[in-house]
Amino acid sequence: MSRNPEPSQDRVVVVTGASSGIGKASAASFARMGWHVIATGRDPVRCDAAEAELRVLGRVDFLRGDFAEMADVRRVAGEIAALTDRVHVLVNNAGGIRNGLYLSSEGLEATFAANHLAPFLLTRELLPLLERGAQESPPGTVRVIAVSSLAHEQTKAMHWDDLMMLDDFAAGPAYCQAKLANLLFTHELDRRLSDKGITAQAMHPGKVGSNFSNHGESSLQAYMASQDLIAPEDPARTIVWLATAPETGTNGGRYFHDLAEIPAAPQARDANAAARLWEESERILSRV
Repeated sequence: MSRNPEPSQDRVVVVTGASSGIGKASAASFARMGWHVIATGRDPVRCDAAEAELRVLGRVDFLRGDFAEMADVRRVAGEIAALTDRVHVLVNNAGGIRNGLYLSSEGLEATFAANHLAPFLLTRELLPLLERGAQESPPGTVRVIAVSSLAHEQTKAMHWDDLMMLDDFAAGPAYCQAKLANLLFTHELDRRLSDKGITAQAMHPGKVGSNFSNHGESSLQAYMASQDLIAPEDPARTIVWLATAPETGTNGGRYFHDLAEIPAAPQARDANAAARLWEESERILSRV
């Protein structure tokens, strides 16, 4: 197993949700390896602090945007395209859980929007840059990585009649469904892009000491406070490994944790559901 990837002076990685936690730790690792890191974050204060820390480590550009707003996702994608004409790795890490029903200015439920629609749209917008990166790189070395969760196991199927669960919203189930969506999206993305030399994989980070639960329900915050949490650098190692190791550049659509492949729930491996989610996502975005 390749655990110590060689540095690269000319590869470009986009890491979303990099103002703290897993995203920031991952961005720091890539910067130390000599990659051009393009990071994104939402909170201005945390973004400013992270940008200052990361720029000491290497070449880092830090962009701001609220990924519950698709207009912000499109703007950030345009700003990325202004910084580089190719992307070699996209880490879709931004997301989170809320303590209730929140609607974006575009009428989207915030949990589904930030955790699924944003990475779906950002990946689609950056596809020309990913394809350009693949054209100049060995097959399988351009990759899209999704940060999902074991929480996907709690959702037996997508709520097809109400994907944003607006008719019967609950914060926990909404998050679990969004994490299932991450895995289905990875499955379908890899099916569509593998013949272009692009590999899509997903990972479960574990219970991480970060600000993940800060906006969640009090019961979630109490639960996380009671757990033996790992440092963000632990899942960041798996993300870097997924981005660089030869063995993770083939047979895409897989699911990993702690530098090893793990089985996803059967509902996350449903090819028909993956294709349907892609079409439903396109339909929702076409109306925004």
